[in-house]
Amino acid sequence: MCDANPRRILTLPAIRPCESVSPTTLLSSLITLSKTILSYKSKQFYSNARAARDSLRLVGNILLFLEECSRPDKPSPSCTMVLALSELHFVFQKLRFLLEDCTRTDARVWMLARSEKVSGQFRAVFRSISVALDVLPLDSINVSVELKELMGLVKNQASKPFGIRPEDQVMLEHLRSILDQLELQMAPDHNKLKRVLGYLSISSWSECNKEIKFLDSEIGSERSISKKSDLGILCSLMGLMIYTRCTVFTVVDRDKTPVSGCKEFIMSLNVDDFRCPISLEIMSDPVTLTTGHTYDRSSIEKWFGSGNLTCPVTGEKVNNTSLVSNLCIKNLIKQYCLDKGILLPGPASSNRNRAVTDTAGGSVAADAAIKMAVGFLADRLVFGSLEAKHKAVYEIRLLSKTNVFNRACLVKASVVPSLLDLICFKNPKIQENAIAALLNLSKYPKTKKVLVENGGLELILEVAQNGFKMEARQHAAGTLFYLASVDEYRDIIGKIPRSIPVLMELVLDGTNRCKKNALVAILGLLMYPENHWKAVAAGIVPLLIDLLRSSHQCEDIVADCLAILATLADNPDGTMAILSCGALHVILDVVGSTASRESKEYCVALLLAMCTNGGADVVRVLVSNSSLMGPLYSLLTEGGSRASKKASSLIRILHEFNEKNNASSNTRRPVQFREQFVNVW
Repeated sequence: MCDANPRRILTLPAIRPCESVSPTTLLSSLITLSKTILSYKSKQFYSNARAARDSLRLVGNILLFLEECSRPDKPSPSCTMVLALSELHFVFQKLRFLLEDCTRTDARVWMLARSEKVSGQFRAVFRSISVALDVLPLDSINVSVELKELMGLVKNQASKPFGIRPEDQVMLEHLRSILDQLELQMAPDHNKLKRVLGYLSISSWSECNKEIKFLDSEIGSERSISKKSDLGILCSLMGLMIYTRCTVFTVVDRDKTPVSGCKEFIMSLNVDDFRCPISLEIMSDPVTLTTGHTYDRSSIEKWFGSGNLTCPVTGEKVNNTSLVSNLCIKNLIKQYCLDKGILLPGPASSNRNRAVTDTAGGSVAADAAIKMAVGFLADRLVFGSLEAKHKAVYEIRLLSKTNVFNRACLVKASVVPSLLDLICFKNPKIQENAIAALLNLSKYPKTKKVLVENGGLELILEVAQNGFKMEARQHAAGTLFYLASVDEYRDIIGKIPRSIPVLMELVLDGTNRCKKNALVAILGLLMYPENHWKAVAAGIVPLLIDLLRSSHQCEDIVADCLAILATLADNPDGTMAILSCGALHVILDVVGSTASRESKEYCVALLLAMCTNGGADVVRVLVSNSSLMGPLYSLLTEGGSRASKKASSLIRILHEFNEKNNASSNTRRPVQFREQFVNVW
């Protein structure tokens, strides 16, 4: 999702009206707020329905009084009445948030689990309404006797104590009993689970999946705060809902919500848009200062901790060092990384990206639920009908996408051989889901060995070359990339004659995501030196140069092309192959026009290797290019340590060449070259 709600569920951030607001404006605003609250009459409440309906009745009666007071012939409210109206406005804001949460279609299980807390929040709202009406000077207000009596009745109703709804209490006990069973490694009571789902009107796969997405979002928010009081119950509920989605609902009905232009927007972004201005790394916890600029939390905290009380970007003094989490940017980064296949940023100890897989890190109940769901799916892969296998493959694809613990459970349950069998099915959707699941599982170290030992390399290459859908071919290329992260497998894949040509075909004909997966897979294979000549012999260099000449290529693909060329150029034969394609001027055009720091760094590495292996002819061309030194000097200060060193080495080579030529021609200003480009910088 692109949009992020800055308010967490069951938080009620009301703001008291300004003391200087006019009584007429306050009254008008309160009437508008009351009508907004009453609009919830048409919505369904899945728990705490009685308290919600009672609150709507109270507000409806109060609205009659407010509308009477707002008539033009009525006198302006007194100070005491303004005080009461101000308190009502504050309380009604809280009530609106509470009703919004009670009607959310993606948080039904969580609201039931927190129904006692919700009931307490309704009680607090009712008490506050009673207090506000107690302050109201009814005797001095010019309204009918009937309305005054109605307000007295409302005050009495609001002050009456009430507890959690009996039906909610029964379902809450069922839910707790189910979670207790999971804690004991027991399968949940099917009848109780069905009753809870029926009570909450969760009757389809898509509705269950909505609950999972919400819980996952809440878990992410909970992990980012210091006091993680709800983390255990959130993880337990998420595990339960995943188990429910896998075992209870046999048909996958996708959410029919229209897709916005968010996907296209995310794909148009550049990874540099998400880098912290201080660390230059992708932000894991973006926060925004009062100056409007966003930084990674750990970086800006270190900046302030060092005594710097200014905004690093603007230099403006920061009077308030409080940090506001930028949830919108955080969600964009998460979606961007998932779409691009980039490892989500985060601290080394993060549960979601750590190497330790003995536990999911949330709760015993969550771990047990996932293991039971995985066992159920593994059984369906082997013994289920075609429809059951199809659904199981899709569930495995979803499970394998999220975290290391899920992948470990799936591999231990021996789903990999079954998935390899299914990628050979003459069913495009099953093939796509199976290879996507293998791609996700290949991120887990133990999967790679299982894949190779079960003949997976040839099968995956077959999908990459002849898959029914381009998405399946794309996933196959991504799987090869992860397999190529192991030295031994780089050699094995490289010895398969069609491996590099198949990946090159995807670079030529695939979608942007397919091109990227194929390019990074080729780059991974080139980490094994013996594969260099194979790539060159297959014609990889002219293919990449043609891509760089295309003005419509996205920055990610440009950077990957440059990375491969830079790797090949480390070898003299690779440099010669690149130069023979007339690539030098293409590289110079890229370094002068690209806005990507990553692309500039690869360009510099490539040019340095070409100078080293290509000799004076290459250096002479670079010296004659007046626009090169600006980007080189910028990398000295803005690039990473390796890029800075390479830029420095290249500048030194160019300076020495120029000074040598000037000296041999008796030039009086041997430093003219240096001065000229320092001025440009």
